[in-house]
Amino acid sequence: MSLETIPVDSPDIEAILATTPTNLLIDGRWVPASSGSTFTVYDPATEQPLVDIADAAPADGRRALEAAVAAQSAFAASTPGSRAEILRGVARIVRERMEVFATILSMEAGKPLVESRAEINSGLDFIEHFAEEAVRTEGNYQVNPVSGGRMIVVKQPIGPCILITPWNFPFSQAARKLAPAVAAGCTVVIKPAAETPLVLMAFAQAFLDAGLPAGVVNVVTTSSANAVMQPLIQSGLARKLSFTGSTPVGVELLKQAADHVLNVAMELGGNAPFIVFDDADLDIAIDALMINKMWNCGQTCTSANRIYVHSSVIDRFQRLLIERMSGYVPGHWRDDGVNLGPLINRKQLDAVSAIVADAVAKGAELVLGGARPDGPGYFYRPTVLRDVPSDALLNSEEIFGPVAALMAFDTEDEVVRRANDTEYGLVAYVFTENLRRAVRVSEALEAGNVGLNRGTVAYAAAPFGGVKKSGLGREGGSEGLDEFLETKFIALQL
Repeated sequence: MSLETIPVDSPDIEAILATTPTNLLIDGRWVPASSGSTFTVYDPATEQPLVDIADAAPADGRRALEAAVAAQSAFAASTPGSRAEILRGVARIVRERMEVFATILSMEAGKPLVESRAEINSGLDFIEHFAEEAVRTEGNYQVNPVSGGRMIVVKQPIGPCILITPWNFPFSQAARKLAPAVAAGCTVVIKPAAETPLVLMAFAQAFLDAGLPAGVVNVVTTSSANAVMQPLIQSGLARKLSFTGSTPVGVELLKQAADHVLNVAMELGGNAPFIVFDDADLDIAIDALMINKMWNCGQTCTSANRIYVHSSVIDRFQRLLIERMSGYVPGHWRDDGVNLGPLINRKQLDAVSAIVADAVAKGAELVLGGARPDGPGYFYRPTVLRDVPSDALLNSEEIFGPVAALMAFDTEDEVVRRANDTEYGLVAYVFTENLRRAVRVSEALEAGNVGLNRGTVAYAAAPFGGVKKSGLGREGGSEGLDEFLETKFIALQL
């Protein structure tokens, strides 16, 4: 039995676990770790094991990168049209197996199925977008204004890439990196997070089934990320490192990449302000906040971390917020009525608990939640805090949980200053019906992305990335393809 033979309408969990690849993908073949070692993937909703998968050693990572290097020249010489066709084939396979992919994602991440389906669809948008971008790589040809010769600008694949993806959106984040890399003609070694590797392994199989040549996409799973990835980053064999994760880890990877001047793209942490002015449509703002704050149990770098509401409407906003957040039901994704999954692991549960406890100890008012429910799983109750003091950890650290922190403000200048008072600059959100204010505040906020009267900002056709300590480079749009291309100038004398 293989993934392709599982019924697509109501996939059987045991069959999925039995057929999803669990080894390393190196040079077109699924192979065990050289040592035979494995590690366990757990269900965060039950804390029970799901499956054991290959635990790569540094030598395995080296073999994967060498396979990517060996495949690079031939793949770079392939036509953009052929690469686009492979991506369209991958999209077709994933779409056909939607329920299988969504079930795998829910099993390992704990997400409700509706969220898993939405993530798969988001990833498909990126795959299909970059299938189109592959054939639109732009160059230039013009007369040299000085010598009268010709100036030719071409864009070429940057070369073998190292891709490192996070646990919170394991499919869509992989798609945001793999699709442009393949579209550009780059080979890759990709490492998923140890908590959520299974959906990426099924994704990689889809690339093979779509006809991707051996060695173009290699998958390395490991419980010892630094031990395996640092030698690859510092090997001098790769030409690009693309990482999504925390800022502290990103900083360390930048240091590792420096010796070989490795081209880097970093999508790092966030501390998003969510600003609601007195003239905002509060129903629109609440709807946007619920999608923004509660998706994936708040475990997203774009989630609202600091919610600033004008003092004249904050009491009404709080009532609406409590009403909406009280309607979330934590539980296992297979249970009826559940619309809120668990946090990913014990470490994340403890971190959210500590941030809430710190805010309350420093004077914040706890108006809803603030504790975990009884029973197994890494669940945390939807929580609302009010009047969080400026010295609370919540104002400087990502919550990454279902915690909404309300803080009042009075003037535009004040809230812009407070919103920008952070080392991060990934996303900011603004809600107002005043056009002039909307433009003024959006331009004043120090963020790579601004949601204006909406709670989502990530789209395949638009560039996404941060400023300050939130990262380098962009994913999505035409800019996402440029991340995997080098610009070459040819001076031609006639």
